[in-house]
Amino acid sequence: MASHPRRRTRLPLRYLLPLVVLGAMLAMLMLRGYVHNEILADHRVRPAAANDEVPRRILDGGPVIDTRHDRARSLRIPDHHVVLTFDDGPDPTWTPKVLDVLKKHHAHAVFFVTGTMTSRHPELVRRMVEEGHEVGLHTFGHPDLSYHSTKRIDWELSQNQLALAGAAGIRSSLFRPPYSSSANAIDNRSWPVARYIGSRGYLTVVDDTDSEDWRKPGVERIMRNATPHGGRGAVVLMHDSGGDRHQTVQALDRLLPRLQQQGYTFQTLTGALRAPSADTEVTGLDRWKGKAWVFLVRASDDITTVLVVGLAAVGVLVLARFALMLLLSGAHARRTRRPDFRWGEGPVTEPVSVLVPAYNEAKCIENTVRSLMRSEHPVEVLVIDDGSGDGTADIVEALGLPEVRVIRQANAGKPAALNRGLAHARYDLVVMMDGDTVFEPATVRELVQPFADPRVGAVAGNAKVGNKNRLIGAWQHIEYVMGFNLDRRMYDVLRCMPTIPGAVGAFRRSALERVGGMSDDTLAEDTDVTMALHRDGWRVVYAEKARAWTEAPETVQQLWSQRYRWSYGTMQAIWKHRRAFFERGPSGRFGRVGLPLVSLFTVVAPLLAPLIDLFLVYGLVFGPTGKTIAAWCAVLAVQAACAAYAFRLDRERLTPLLALPLQQLLYRQLMYVVLLQSWITALTGGRLRWQKLRRTGGVTAPPAPTPGGPPLPSATAPRPAD
Repeated sequence: MASHPRRRTRLPLRYLLPLVVLGAMLAMLMLRGYVHNEILADHRVRPAAANDEVPRRILDGGPVIDTRHDRARSLRIPDHHVVLTFDDGPDPTWTPKVLDVLKKHHAHAVFFVTGTMTSRHPELVRRMVEEGHEVGLHTFGHPDLSYHSTKRIDWELSQNQLALAGAAGIRSSLFRPPYSSSANAIDNRSWPVARYIGSRGYLTVVDDTDSEDWRKPGVERIMRNATPHGGRGAVVLMHDSGGDRHQTVQALDRLLPRLQQQGYTFQTLTGALRAPSADTEVTGLDRWKGKAWVFLVRASDDITTVLVVGLAAVGVLVLARFALMLLLSGAHARRTRRPDFRWGEGPVTEPVSVLVPAYNEAKCIENTVRSLMRSEHPVEVLVIDDGSGDGTADIVEALGLPEVRVIRQANAGKPAALNRGLAHARYDLVVMMDGDTVFEPATVRELVQPFADPRVGAVAGNAKVGNKNRLIGAWQHIEYVMGFNLDRRMYDVLRCMPTIPGAVGAFRRSALERVGGMSDDTLAEDTDVTMALHRDGWRVVYAEKARAWTEAPETVQQLWSQRYRWSYGTMQAIWKHRRAFFERGPSGRFGRVGLPLVSLFTVVAPLLAPLIDLFLVYGLVFGPTGKTIAAWCAVLAVQAACAAYAFRLDRERLTPLLALPLQQLLYRQLMYVVLLQSWITALTGGRLRWQKLRRTGGVTAPPAPTPGGPPLPSATAPRPAD
């Protein structure tokens, strides 16, 4: 029996690209954390120890220690020579000022730079080299090396050299240990480090004249501390980074001419010792590796800056959205709940055609149809079977219910099914619902009352999650109540409702015919037709009492598929109606109010929202942990307050809000990846079809009324008038 080669499973591009983007963002943040000493940083400083293992010639010797080639000797600086050394830079504020003073007085110095600062400010190291100064190593992250293994020491040196190669195309053989002092301060802990450094080919440079500028004792005191005695040569320790160095710059500007008048010269270390330069050129692969490193560090800083701007933007958007929702949804509720509120001169009592597009809805369709038969408003029901293969149409026909018709068609998609139903509908008012949705007895009646106003062309109902007992259902329940229905109240007041939900919506048939019916140009036919109605001058409103219970996806894969279609379809609809932004009349009003709001709150803000959690992780790992947690909790508190308000407005129990923190941590990330995938699909010209979710038929009837809510009406429905 011949064996068939196993097909290799390839990850689709639409899944791979979001993962690559997320991985790249995480890598950039990790790199930034490393370069900014926020990861792997070690600020421990070992206290002084005994020095009996350190050779006396080192303790009593000069500031330059040579332990190369298994020897131990020290060197002093010749008389009337001063080697100015600057530690911890380069600093973007103070190093240029120090360089300016040195250039002004024709002096040279040695800069012991850290790898972190060199990587972030390579142009300053290039300037040091171009102006004739010498550059030495001060480790990459400034740890006390006496705490660390030789492997970590090698890492600190190699990373420091990599940064130098990328910044100025050089490598250095000079090294100054962090937290070092004069030679007589070397002890049994730091001596092994000096010996190992020498075995790697480096000269260790400490100091014999400490300006103590890090104490900020005043300009005069820094000058006195930095002045050699008796014409002796000296290695002077100063700093060009690590804080405010204006005293150092002022002292240097006065010290240089004073000592020059006394016959001192200011040279590099090797210049004073009359030795070959410690800085040698790097070429070839090592140079390009250094350039790549500096480029990545710059990119990580730039990307982080962009992310911070994005975080600020999403903060403004989130707060603006919450403020608008709270203000306008409250105004909407007060207006529509007034005892004297009426949509028109009298109630709407005319019969309604209910269109139920169905594709493989065998598990749900009976519950859907029977709920319509309990309607308090006269209805005819048209179930449009879109080529189902599970006997959906047969189930409906077997029910033998009055005023229920089945229309069969070959599979052509949801818009085609709705248009087919619209062509067979008897009445001018048309309700559209999904085949997995259950209506309350009063839903149709409440849904069509706004048509008493002749300006109303469509009405959005109140879609609710029927299967909210599981965690993923609870997350969607929060989203429906807070993110959808609260939004619809806001958009109603602003007169730019972007979407009539497919689960529960009503249309004036004449309005639909004027805009060409349901279009298959986008995957969000409900959003597309709603925008078209706005542009045609119709009002689109929200009926909060028209409740419908829908079966939400119960698995991550199903949820992904549904939201992917929604997100991509919304983008398509926005793009399709983009010309409204430049038009006049009702179309222009919607284009300049509705489209920007939908774009910001539906596309941009959700895409940026995970930055809150990204910086939460960043802050927890790199600090400050306390402030990070407090900031995130403050954001969560604002969201919880808005969610609680939305739940009270919708007369829902607050218990599901216990899942809100987990929703913010997990659910939002899923929605982000879905939205990112939608962007990628749009940019690459992809095309999706109407995707069918797997149903369970778990939503069988409207649940009991919630506390404070109106009682459910009787299940007895009048026979619709023909």
